[in-house]
Amino acid sequence: MISQMTAAVLYGKEDLRLEQVAIPQAAAGELLVRVCAALTCGTDLKVYRRGYHAMMLKPPILFGHELAGVVAEVGAGVTAFREGDRVVALNSAPCDRCFFCTHGQQNLCEELLFNNGAYAEYIRIPARIVEKNTLLIPDGIQFEHAALTEPLACVVRGLEESGAQPGDTMVVIGAGPIGLMFMHVAELAGVNVIAVVKREDQIATARLFGATSIVQIGTVQDIVAATRALTPQGRGADIVIEAVATPGTWEWAVDMVRKGGVVNFFGGPPSGTKVQLDTNRIHYGDITLKASFHHTPATCRTAFELVASGRFKCADYITGRVGLEKVPEVFARMMSRNNGSRDIKTAVFPEGEPK
Repeated sequence: MISQMTAAVLYGKEDLRLEQVAIPQAAAGELLVRVCAALTCGTDLKVYRRGYHAMMLKPPILFGHELAGVVAEVGAGVTAFREGDRVVALNSAPCDRCFFCTHGQQNLCEELLFNNGAYAEYIRIPARIVEKNTLLIPDGIQFEHAALTEPLACVVRGLEESGAQPGDTMVVIGAGPIGLMFMHVAELAGVNVIAVVKREDQIATARLFGATSIVQIGTVQDIVAATRALTPQGRGADIVIEAVATPGTWEWAVDMVRKGGVVNFFGGPPSGTKVQLDTNRIHYGDITLKASFHHTPATCRTAFELVASGRFKCADYITGRVGLEKVPEVFARMMSRNNGSRDIKTAVFPEGEPK
């Protein structure tokens, strides 16, 4: 077996390089997975733009975290998987021992173990992720579709935490990959979705993924009033999902929700960001404000089942397909998405784009 592989290495802000690095080996409890498909992600773009992520990685480091592939090597003691298995390995796993894990908040685990390196020919899967968050892919499920499990698991948890019920009205602010996933999962759950989008090209995409009403920023005088007007009796939405991560959209979210409703601040702004909220409206409106971060093993499985069921429009999320050598170019292009193209997720194929 060759000892070197091609991998994308993040060195800092907008500094992503393809390099030859050593192929890792599977230690006890671990797997070595040959990456068959990896996906671009808004979190990866955020890290690329900022040059770091306080929790997940510090450069220089192998990059990327949404992947699916085939087991190439099995470490000692692993019995649940064997060479040749088709698997999706999530990007983290909790310890299940700390305060937060034992209080039903595995996403906040004090020792949450992250794994990066999806934009490469091979990736080592740590023992804890092998044990808790690696799943067998059924025959007939494409690798790039299975790789959607990680972001979808975060969205599934966000929807569950928001208490969405069939018949509710939900506003989703933002039509990036995560916002579109919220729209689609909400629609599948019987929720009426109003999308707040920025660009003209996002209108059709939002409709594709389940939005029944759409408000485009810049085409109405008052974005809050226009959105509330689409809700029953104009009272505001039962749930508002903020998926943009700017102070302005956080403030819109609070103004768009009804009395007694729920706002989920899903988008994560940079550290130190401050917002101004109407405390009178929050208090006397009995509004619940919350944020959802990451996923849990349970929501990973729920998301994977949704992908495998065929109900989720996996193919429509994959809007680009490239080989590994194009990864730096793809991220440079993602820095400017205002090009009118319907760009959601790009699938990266280390073995070359499938015919």
